[in-house]
Amino acid sequence: MSRLISSLMQPRVWSIDMDDTISEVERQFAEQGLTWAPVLESKRTIVGVISAADLLQFHAQERDPARVAAWQLCSYKPISVDEHTPLAEVARQMTEQGIHHVVVTRGECIAGVVSSMDFVRTFVDAG
Repeated sequence: MSRLISSLMQPRVWSIDMDDTISEVERQFAEQGLTWAPVLESKRTIVGVISAADLLQFHAQERDPARVAAWQLCSYKPISVDEHTPLAEVARQMTEQGIHHVVVTRGECIAGVVSSMDFVRTFVDAG
């Protein structure tokens, strides 16, 4: 039997409200040690993801972080997979779409998150 994405996911998830300002997002990233997080509408519906790379690009544009909301910067429609999805299927989707972050769901709720670094760690841990 192949491994499921739930075996690789990080179950502790910090999310960003879509109306949080970029200043608030950066504060949360710093406080929680985040490099990315799902962006939610009404604390439930996943609208996108925001990453440290997005924040770097934002600052390169010299925009005001107190005046821009997370929904204006996030990557929309992230890959979201059920916790029972095989790892190989998630890896295939990530490589085909050139993305680094996946939200893992259990029913209607977020069960965890997976990044490309989580896949890399499996090789380091196995070695």
